[in-house]
Amino acid sequence: MLKLEKVTGKNVWELLKLHVRDDQKSFVASNDISIIEAYTAITGGGYAFPFGIYDDDIAVGFLMVGYDADECWENPPQIARNNYNLWRLMIDQRYQHKGYGKTAVKLALDFIRTMPCGKAECCWLSYEPENTSAQKLYHSFGFQETGEMDGEEVIAVLRL
Repeated sequence: MLKLEKVTGKNVWELLKLHVRDDQKSFVASNDISIIEAYTAITGGGYAFPFGIYDDDIAVGFLMVGYDADECWENPPQIARNNYNLWRLMIDQRYQHKGYGKTAVKLALDFIRTMPCGKAECCWLSYEPENTSAQKLYHSFGFQETGEMDGEEVIAVLRL
């Protein structure tokens, strides 16, 4: 059964060994970068919730949820203010095309709907325009593009 587990000193090393295919590396930051960003967000007064995605005891991916915009984030999109975001999602190359991504997004949204940082109107995310697999996945949950960009990434929003 798929589950999310907080990143800890016990599981961080196995999560750092997970990687996407070479042709996907431009779509998502590596897990070491994501965990560093989580740490700097938290120490900067922000919110980050990094999780390992596990199928029973096997690490198959990584995701991270964020909330609001911390002091380190230059020019955050307006939608970031007082809203949650699906900040990262990756499934290791060995475990792709098994439905893990879809189930992980559902688990992330279930977590977000507990409103761990307080109420919010939306969950937002961003993805590379060429990443049509991500777009299809996010659309299946009702995310809709806003026409805005976060750097070179398309922003999509889901009303909570």
